[in-house]
Amino acid sequence: MKDEDYEKELRKLQTELVKVQRWVVETKARIVVIFEGRDAAGKGGVIRRITERVSPRIFRINALPAPSEKEKTQLYFQRYIARLPAGGEIILFDRSWYNRAIVEPVMGFCTSDEYEHFITTVSGVEAALVRDGIILIKYFFDVSQKEQEKRFLKRINDPMRQWKLSPMDFESYSRWWDYTKYIDKMMAATDTEFAPWNIVKADDKQEARLNCISHLLSVIPYEEIPYDGLELPKVRKKDKDIPDKPVFRHYVPEKFK
Repeated sequence: MKDEDYEKELRKLQTELVKVQRWVVETKARIVVIFEGRDAAGKGGVIRRITERVSPRIFRINALPAPSEKEKTQLYFQRYIARLPAGGEIILFDRSWYNRAIVEPVMGFCTSDEYEHFITTVSGVEAALVRDGIILIKYFFDVSQKEQEKRFLKRINDPMRQWKLSPMDFESYSRWWDYTKYIDKMMAATDTEFAPWNIVKADDKQEARLNCISHLLSVIPYEEIPYDGLELPKVRKKDKDIPDKPVFRHYVPEKFK
């Protein structure tokens, strides 16, 4: 796809996301969108495009760090439940409670009992969310082993991308087949009718972004709610003691004028 065609389609989709925002605010809808996938699959990129033209107070991103010592003693779902949406909010989880389905067992961050307990209870938790009226949407970004290697090498060789690399990235690269095993087990156990996994083919980043956003729009039952009263009011008259122009003292140098 040509860049100009991509930008044109992206703008159309982002315009619809603004309409979704209006609908969510007016109807007090609650939406949770989960983004999972292999490392370097492009989850962050699509989240940035989704939130680029909307309010961060409505479209809220949650990318939780590793749990603190206190959080490790809590109910596993507790810190995620605390971040679920109130009416009029859309929560985007950049990785989610599904860390326990893939990353934690592969890296040895949870016990086998903790893993089994999660995998057998998570669908019940999600069913409860859906019954309570939350719109729950789950995406898994799938990237080929060859493409993942290409993207990691690009990060290694580009100083502006090196910050994206972490020890976990290198571990995930070396444990490709371990990840594959647990991804397959997760899909088998948690791909339900009320909360299905939507797989995004992500070897082409631009196509993946457009396909994901288009699908997201298709599964949210929004309607366009027009804005009323979008006219500028008249400027009130100036009092005599107000200067015609504020007195500014410190300007930023205009090096690029």
